[in-house]
Amino acid sequence: MSETNTLHAAFAGHVSSALDALEAAGALPAGLNRAAITVEPPRDPSHGDLATNAAMVLAKPAGMKPRDLAEGLVAELAKLPQVTGAEIAGPGFINLRLSREAWLAELRGIATTGADYGRSAVGGGTTVNIEYVSANPTGPMHMGHCRGAVVGDALAALLEFSGHKVVREYYVNDAGGQVDVLARSVHLRYREALGEDIGEIPEGLYPGAYLAPTGHRLATHYGSKFVDAPESDWLVLFRKEAVADMMAMIREDLGLLGIHHDIFSSEAELQAAGKPAEAEAWLRERDLVYDGMLEAPKGKTPEDWEPVELPLFRSTKFGDDQDRPIKKSDGSWTYFGADLAYHYQKAQSADALVDIWGADHAGTVKRIKAAVAAMTGAEGEAIPFEVKLVQMVQLLRDGEPVKMSKRAGTFITLADVVREVGKDVVRFTMLTRKPEAQMDFDFAKVVEASKDNPVFYVQYCHARVSSTLRKAAAEGLGPSGADLELLEEEELELVKLAAQFPRIVEAAAAAREPHRIAFFLHDLAAAFHAYWNLGNDRPEKRFIVVQNGKLTGARLFLATQIGQLVRNGLALLGVEAVEEM
Repeated sequence: MSETNTLHAAFAGHVSSALDALEAAGALPAGLNRAAITVEPPRDPSHGDLATNAAMVLAKPAGMKPRDLAEGLVAELAKLPQVTGAEIAGPGFINLRLSREAWLAELRGIATTGADYGRSAVGGGTTVNIEYVSANPTGPMHMGHCRGAVVGDALAALLEFSGHKVVREYYVNDAGGQVDVLARSVHLRYREALGEDIGEIPEGLYPGAYLAPTGHRLATHYGSKFVDAPESDWLVLFRKEAVADMMAMIREDLGLLGIHHDIFSSEAELQAAGKPAEAEAWLRERDLVYDGMLEAPKGKTPEDWEPVELPLFRSTKFGDDQDRPIKKSDGSWTYFGADLAYHYQKAQSADALVDIWGADHAGTVKRIKAAVAAMTGAEGEAIPFEVKLVQMVQLLRDGEPVKMSKRAGTFITLADVVREVGKDVVRFTMLTRKPEAQMDFDFAKVVEASKDNPVFYVQYCHARVSSTLRKAAAEGLGPSGADLELLEEEELELVKLAAQFPRIVEAAAAAREPHRIAFFLHDLAAAFHAYWNLGNDRPEKRFIVVQNGKLTGARLFLATQIGQLVRNGLALLGVEAVEEM
């Protein structure tokens, strides 16, 4: 089933055809912009099955009253065989009620389409570059990186499912001062591996024991060659070797979450290739970089502050609150200067860019958006670029914060968490809240077998479907050849909810919000469990009614499609749909 064959998309087409008919009849001006028209379930289900704002959106540009336009639309839509009722609500909204057959046809469509139900071509093959994780290569992944990693990876899967080509990219920050600190920290471990008592790790170096294997490897390979050598002899080498080991560790940690990137871009290589200098020259040609003085810091000016002439990017021209330096006073590139060149490089092979950043980077969003707007919009329309900010995760155990010591280099790694609770629990939990909202991750609660745990609640829904189908098969019953006309209104309500999946997928992709899929799955699971519980008090409502094989077959067919939808949604989140719990 293609996107246009799903029920909601089909009715968007019906509304468009009704508008075409009004235009042809001269009742509506031609050429009106229809982009803001929506067709979706009304907020109050008692108002109908679908609602459209078409009359409200088009009335003003058409020079008509909304209700007058709505009356013309209702007359056209009422002609559709799937429509059993069309009425105008309020100032001009149109509510539609659909026939049983329309919903049963959609249920059959889910079965026909299977794993592709909800897939669409709305992306039109456009290429979206998603940069996510991009943790500094100075140690193993921790839970501060985990949330952005999952959000980025789920977004990539969602956009691919919606018809985009996706490039998954990791930007390796291997050119800053932190990698020099890393090299010095590894040199200390290298000396330790050769038998030196290094004592307490000095302030300013990385204390983590995870650097010991790199030190040992270098000691085995180079012996004592660099023990007493000046830093200039070993810094570059140790930096390169340490970054390589840290990136191998990071890839391994990400692999535990099922996350793999297409491209790892090196900041050091970018600078070595002269890309920031090329970007500066390009911007100067267009008068977007000039030499000027930075404003004095706000408040009391420090005694050691001196006005220094620096190359400044005209960030204010693109909505920023001040122009930004692309180089430091010593001639080295600022992080922004290198980042500007990096984004320009990414834009050369993509139609849109998405960055997933930690919320602590919020202050740099304006300037990098300004840079991308400048560098991609000079000869036309700027490339679409979004930055999604992800809040940190607080680790708890039975409601109490998990204690960590930055000084001692002890912290909970991503690998520790995945090994304790499992990949699926980590991934789903990271998507149970909007990324900009604070999140608590309680080791006890995320594995709790209760309806208060959304991971369990959704997984249990699929396991229940699987268990039901196994039990039915043992009784010689199954969904094949089911007479769906036997389904009643309570069962149709499940179908109506399930049929929203393609619309949710499209909206989530457009908004770059994969958590909407997790929310939908929770709602679907809740509806399924609620229907299941009816059978506890009313045996005739159970999925398996042994004495009525035809009714059982129809309900098993419905349960099968609910299971399929849960699988489809979980696949987008990178979570396995379990058969039993």
